[in-house]
Parts: sequence; C-alpha cells; structure tokens
Amino acid sequence: MQVESTLFTFPKYRSELTKPAPFLPMSRKEMAKLGWDSCDIIIVTGDAYVDHPSFGMAVIGRMLEAQGFRVGIISQPDWSSKEDFMKLGKPNLYFGVTAGNMDSMINRYTAERRMRHDDAYTAGNVGGKRPDRAVTVYTQRCKEAFKQVPVVIGGIEASLRRIAHYDYWSDKVRRSVVLDAKADILIYGNAERPLVEFSHRLAAGEPMSQLHDIRGTAVIRNEPLPEWKGVDSRKLDQLHKIDPIPNPYGADDVGCKNLSGPTDEKIFDNDAPKAISVQPPRPKPWEKTYVMLPSYEKVSEDKYLYAHASRILHQEQNPGCARALFQKHAERAIWVNPPAWPLNTDEMDGVFDLAYQRVPHPCYGKEKIPAYDMIKTSINIMRGCFGGCSFCSITEHEGRIIQSRSQDSIVKEIKDIQDKVPGFTGVISDLGGPTANMYHLGCTSVKAESTCRRLSCIFPSICGHLDTDHQATIDLYRAARDIPGIKKVLIASGVRYDLATEDPRYVKELATHHVGGYLKIAPEHTEEGPLSKMMKPGMGTYDKFKALFDKYSQEAGKKQYLIPYFISAHPGTTNEDMVNLALWLKAEKFKLDQVQNFYPSPMANATTIYHTELNSLKNVKHNSEQVTVPKKGRQRKLHKALLRYHDPAGWPLIREALIAMGKEKLIGNGPNCLVPVETRQEREANRSNKKLSGKDDGKAKKAFTRHSADQFDDRKSGKSKSGGNKAAGNRPGQNKAGQGKPAQGKPGQGGKRPPKKNAWGTTPKHQR
Repeated sequence: MQVESTLFTFPKYRSELTKPAPFLPMSRKEMAKLGWDSCDIIIVTGDAYVDHPSFGMAVIGRMLEAQGFRVGIISQPDWSSKEDFMKLGKPNLYFGVTAGNMDSMINRYTAERRMRHDDAYTAGNVGGKRPDRAVTVYTQRCKEAFKQVPVVIGGIEASLRRIAHYDYWSDKVRRSVVLDAKADILIYGNAERPLVEFSHRLAAGEPMSQLHDIRGTAVIRNEPLPEWKGVDSRKLDQLHKIDPIPNPYGADDVGCKNLSGPTDEKIFDNDAPKAISVQPPRPKPWEKTYVMLPSYEKVSEDKYLYAHASRILHQEQNPGCARALFQKHAERAIWVNPPAWPLNTDEMDGVFDLAYQRVPHPCYGKEKIPAYDMIKTSINIMRGCFGGCSFCSITEHEGRIIQSRSQDSIVKEIKDIQDKVPGFTGVISDLGGPTANMYHLGCTSVKAESTCRRLSCIFPSICGHLDTDHQATIDLYRAARDIPGIKKVLIASGVRYDLATEDPRYVKELATHHVGGYLKIAPEHTEEGPLSKMMKPGMGTYDKFKALFDKYSQEAGKKQYLIPYFISAHPGTTNEDMVNLALWLKAEKFKLDQVQNFYPSPMANATTIYHTELNSLKNVKHNSEQVTVPKKGRQRKLHKALLRYHDPAGWPLIREALIAMGKEKLIGNGPNCLVPVETRQEREANRSNKKLSGKDDGKAKKAFTRHSADQFDDRKSGKSKSGGNKAAGNRPGQNKAGQGKPAQGKPGQGGKRPPKKNAWGTTPKHQR
C-alpha cells in the first residue's frame, strides 16, 4: 500500500538530541541530569514504566525521542488532584495520555464485574494504582494542571471507544471517549505514524484546528472536513461488497481485453496513428468520502441502529479503501479519519531497534512487575491479525494487515536479550504476537487487499488470495535456534491451527522443536451455534491439527499435549451447547483449571451481539436473526461450572440445570454421565449451608421452577416481577413508573405472554 511518508524521514525537532536517554525521565532530577529545563512531550500512563518494546509508553516515548523530542513519563499518578500531573512541569507541545497496555476497566474488574485486587502492570502486583476509565480521568487532570496544553489520547482504551459504544460495566451506550475526556485528539490503533506526523506538524506551528486530517485519528468537529462528500451508512450495509476499481483511463470500454489474442481489428488508419485522448484517473469512490453514522442519541435508544453502526465501523477498517466516519453527538460530532497506513518491514525494524533498556525503570527497585516477568525473554515478531474473531479487539486496534519484522531484526533482539536481561538462562519464552503463525503472511492480490471489506480472511473459509506458506516462520525458528547460547525457543502465542494445517511443515517444526510439553490452542467451543458467532472454525479443523501434532510429536520421540482454551457464556451459546461441550471435555479427559466467561470488551463484534441480541455479522434488518445471549449471573455461573464439570463446587448447580432441561440421565456414576449423584454428605452440607444463610430449601426450589431467569435473579436483588424495586413501592403488575400497563407479547404472539422460562433460560416441560 502506498504511504506518503515514512517514520524516519522527518528532520529531528531538536538536532542536538543525538544520544538517547538511559531512561525517559520520570522526575525533575532526571531531567536535570540530561540538561533539560522542560519536556516537549509528557506521556501519562496507567502502567509502571518498563523500557521494553512490549510496553506502549516505551515504544511511543522512544519513537518520539528518535524524532528529536524531549519526552518525559508520568507513571501511575495520584489522580485525586492535579499535583502529580505537574511534577515534570508544563510540556512545550502536549500531554500524551494512555490507560496502559490494558483497558483500565478490564484491568480492574473481572468478567462478573468484581473488582480485582492485583495488577500485573504494577510494581508489587498491587491493585488500585489506576482509576476507572483512566483515559478520561487522566485527561481531565492534565487539563486542570495546564489549561492551554493540548492533550492527545491513545492506547487500547481510547482506541476502542472512538465512537459511541456499548459499555459493559454501566450496561449502557456511552459517548465517544473524545467527548467524555474533552481531549483535543484521539489516535487509534498503533500510533507511531499518526503521532509522528501530528507531533512534527504541531511543533511547526500548525494550530490544532488544522490537524484534523491525519489518518488514524478522531477529533471533535461541528461539521465534516471541507471538500469531503458524505454518504448515508444505510446505503452501504452490504456484507463483503467490494467497490470496483475504477478504470484508470476514465472509460468503461477501454482496456487490454481485446489484446489477449489475434485480432483483425485495424489499429492504424492510412499508416497514421489515431489521436488518443488520455483522461486523468477518476478518483476512487472512497477517497474524500465520509460515512454518516446514526447519531449517539439514536444508537443509544435503538439496538438495530447500534448493530448497524457497529457493522459499518468494522467494514471501514481497511486502510486501502476505508472511508472517514462522522457521528453526531447532540450539537457536536466525532470525525474519525481512515486508519493509518500499516508499517512496512523497515519501519517495524526501526521501531524495535530503538534504545530500549529492556528492564523496568530503576525507581521500582527490586519490586516485581508480573507483566514484565512474563515477557522479558519474549519477542514480538509481528502485529495485526486477519482472523477476525468476533470476541477479540486486536483487529480493531492493530488492523487486519500483518506488519512483520525482518529476520535480522529479530535475531538482533535475541542477542540484546542475552546482553541486557539479568539472569537470562538461554530460553526464549516466545516468538510471536497476536498470533504465532501469521508472520509475513498476507494477501497475494494487490487489488483484493486494497479493496476488501471482509471481516476475516479465514472465516468462514480461508480466502483464495491468502498466502498460507509458513516458510518464513520456519526459517525464523531455525535461525533463532542456531544463535550461540540459545538453548530453547518456545512458542507461547496462540497458534491459529486452521491456518497451520494448510502447511504441515510448520506443524512438524513446531512439534519437533518449540513445544515445552504443552501447547495452548483455542477452539473456543465445540458447537456450531456459538462458533458461528465467534467466527471460529469447527472441531473438524481441530481434529486435523491434533492428528498432525500427535504424529510429529511421536516422530520426535516426545510426549506432548494440546491444552484447548474455551469461552463460556458467549453470545449464541445455549445451555444445551454448554452441556455438549462439557461432555466432549469429559470424553477427551480434559479437566480445565482456568476458564473464562465471555467478557464484552468495547467495540468487539461479539459485544455488539451481546448488547443487541442481533446477529450483526450479517446485514442488520428488522427481521434479523435473534441471538441467544447468556446475560444473567446464574446462567453465566452455570456455563462456567459446566466447563469445570469435574469441580464438586459446581455439581449442585449443574444437577439442578440438568433436571430442569430434562437430562437427568447425565447425573450418575456411569461413563456417559456428566456429574455424580448427590451424596448423603453433600446433601447434609447443603442443608447446613442453607440454614446458616437463612434460606428455606423448599421455597428456593419453588422459586427456581416458577420464575424466569430475569425474575429469579431479580428476586434475590429485591426487585419485583415488573422490574421495579419493592422498596420504591411498585406493586406486582406495575411498570417502573408505577402505572398498570398490560403485558405485551412479542410480535406474532397476539399480545399473549411468551412461555415462561426457568432460571436456566429453558422452557419447563408443561409449557412446551
């Protein structure tokens, strides 16, 4: 893809900054040692400062330093006042704000919205060192500290909130984070290219109002950019539609199709060439074009419009053909420029060849930073992912085009680890990235790559244009193993096994040399319902990979095992699906320890399905497919318990659900049973627990069979059947406003109530 300028072609802002700082300064004392009286740019981050290319603040800081800017870092400031935000003084150009390597809400809360007490990105693994919605809070404090200084927000938290988005923690649609934070500009995705351009243009004196055209950024505006033409998003919602490439000669009937074989057509008349009028190329239909999305107010109220807006955003992610996005928020609007061009191999090498110390800042002393300990001997070989899994946000952040480093650059980094990492034992813990085996893979067709709007290159099947030759990865693994002093190179990143089976040579190389006994892969589920909403392949592909893996492990004389990873309570998953998955796990003798309920992260396709209960992976219409979504706590607990069918703590929950589903035959001690019959000891323990908790066993069972999942959970929280709170005085049959409105059935049910469901989301036998 054509790129207007590269990262390292700008002249240095300060030509005297030729030698990188040992560490980017975090105090006035460190600034004084460098001879600085001020910083040009100050980065505020929610993570501990680790000078390593796996930490965003280090990559951005060192990148800007290489451009000739003085860069300081404020790490995990006290956000209760502006004082910590002033400790490096006023920046000459701007503040750069990021929540850190993780979204602050995911960092602080579990999938069940319980607060975590640890933080892997903090020294000592201590929780609570960053606020909820850190980007918004940090930006507001920066504005309080120095009102006139611009604030640039970025990182994963800002990137995934660039337009109106569903927020799992508040269970509502929130505005773009640019508006909530009152930031001057948002940079989404990997920020090097747009941030370097922004920094140099701002340093050259351009006002903020003229910096609204930078790719990979989002800004607040009152109207679209001048000279851009708009199109209503509802005219574009055609999945996989590829805009035709315009004829460069400006006429539809001009081309080379008649020159492919012999012809009698006269090209010259009277031996004199005809005058040919060559017209300039027509502009591509997406250039200088923006898509008008439904407003924040509309997507907040209408789930169909929310699903539609989400589909449009995901289709406009290809830098080659993406249009800008324009979304009104009351009287203001968010303008999202097309994504930045991906980095080429030389630029990727340049980014990873910066002056990283590869260790935490000395201020942390001997305190451990778990995230650093995990990656200190691992190497990132590429960025991006064309898998398009609906529950993952990597594609929306890093893009679908794979950006790979050269083999020489990676070998050089391995040698740096040998020299710089204390206590290095000769084992490289990972050569990977978002996936282990997409290194140097990509589209073989320039035309297709520049115009494709598919959500995935490998679902529902592998695209014919995709290069699946793993030779570059195999060569890299061999080169890494051959470095003197390297004892072992492990692969810890997830292997995309449907891609790996396309090249068995890779599976052989992996199984023979790079597995330390166990290899983690992610089928995610066994059933078609959830897999189709995850955009993941069926279990047939898993079986094919397992056969290859077992074969090559045996040939190498090694006992090695696959450890599959699964997600419970994903949109599209029924209780029946989870029971079938549990039976598969038992048949395969898998006993999972760490399992994960689906976590709706901002902007992911699966999060849209979770919120709207519509299949937004297809065209969104008023007769769109309704999707089963396990939302309530009791059903989510059941799904998680089924993944750990072997854990006695979940057996009472599983037994009750199996009875409600009419699957009592799965309770017993036989080989085809899922959980054993309740023992006398368990029964007595359960009775004791219920007495201690003040609950009556009979009433609890009666409530279980009588109430739907919503009512059953609301009964515990003190809400009435109508959804109101008993303490507020609502009577049964009243709506939240206290008015007696008759119950309305779903369309097509003649106003009747739908059949009641029990606490597991299934309809009791007598109502079927």
